[in-house]
Amino acid sequence: MLRYIFKYKFFWVFFFVLSGIIITIIYQVMNPPEVLPVYQPAQVSKELVDSTIQHIKKYHTISNFKLINQNGDTITQNNYKGKIYVADFFFTTCQTICPKMTNNMAKIQEAIKNDPEVMLLSHTVTPIIDSVPQLKKYALQKGVIDSKWNLVTGDKKQIYDLARKSYLVAKDVPYSPNDLVHTENFVLVDKKKRIRGFYDGTNLEEIKKLLHDLKVLKEEDRRN
Repeated sequence: MLRYIFKYKFFWVFFFVLSGIIITIIYQVMNPPEVLPVYQPAQVSKELVDSTIQHIKKYHTISNFKLINQNGDTITQNNYKGKIYVADFFFTTCQTICPKMTNNMAKIQEAIKNDPEVMLLSHTVTPIIDSVPQLKKYALQKGVIDSKWNLVTGDKKQIYDLARKSYLVAKDVPYSPNDLVHTENFVLVDKKKRIRGFYDGTNLEEIKKLLHDLKVLKEEDRRN
């Protein structure tokens, strides 16, 4: 028997290697890797999307931006180049959903603080009130790590355009075209500046899902 096996050893090696490849392929077909959707304006509630882009069904990405963070530094899309990031909109004097959102963003910060691929970005919707010193004070209160999380202020129109034309997470205030209502949404953005998920920033279960989806997105990057 041993002599027979030795005589055809190359055949058996080939057979076992081929069997392993076939089993792997079958497993991958039966258990495909989880993939996150790529969101387009046409897929999002119209009340959260500017009317000029509601028709867009593909190729939507986050627009370029230039804002100022809690340290007075200029922050642009280049600071997030090659990064996955989570974005939201808030204001420091908000007493309703913002405290929960900020506390939950801090939980995400704790989970990703040693991950060089992931960052956070929070935009104030009251830039006149939320000056650089005000944002710095808020950042210190909330334990913001400057290298991981930018709280940004700047031109009001630019911020509002980002909310409704890029991140798709804010409502117009009726009869007041110069104001908007930010939502509780956190937005997951991939390295290609595409939206890959929306999450209720006040809900801990949604935060767990976001952290799970971050891992899914990183695995997707590795496969590609």
